[in-house]
Amino acid sequence: MNAVFAGTFDPVTNGHVDLIRRALRVVDRLTVAVASRPEKQVLFSQEERVEMIREAIGAEPRLAVEPFTGLLVEYARERKIGIIIRGVRFVSDFEYEFQMALMNRRLSDQVDTIFLMPSEAHTFVNSTLIKEIARHGGDVAPFVPPGVAARLKTALQAKR
Repeated sequence: MNAVFAGTFDPVTNGHVDLIRRALRVVDRLTVAVASRPEKQVLFSQEERVEMIREAIGAEPRLAVEPFTGLLVEYARERKIGIIIRGVRFVSDFEYEFQMALMNRRLSDQVDTIFLMPSEAHTFVNSTLIKEIARHGGDVAPFVPPGVAARLKTALQAKR
C-alpha cells in the first residue's frame, strides 16, 4: 500500500516527523510531497524544505521526498498512490480535513484519505508558531529536527 503525506513544511517540525514515522508503520511506501504554494509567503524555498525533510528522516528506503505542484489528488492518482495521509490535531483540523477528503474523493474515487493523530507531545506544534517564536528570538530547538533551528535563524536574519 502506497501513500502520500503532503504539506508546505515551512519548516518541517517534530510533529511532521512524528506523523511520517507513524505513517510508515501502516503503509508499505510513503511519499512526502512538498507543496510549492506560491500563494503562501514561505520562508524556505521548496528545494530547501525537501532537503530539511530528507535530513530529518535520514535513510529510509520506503520513503521518498519530492516537490509537487497542483492538486494533491491528481499527483496521487498519476503516481498510482491510493492513500493520502493527513494529520489531525484538533476538531477544527478534522472539519477542514474531512471537507478536503470528501472533495478529493469526488475528484478521484481511486484515492482515499487516512487521518493520523500526532503524539500528544507534538499536538500543539505547527510551522507558523515555530516561525513566530524564532522571529522573536525564542528557542525552537525542542520543536524542530536538528539543523532546522539554525536554518530558521539564518533565514530570518536574511529577511531583515
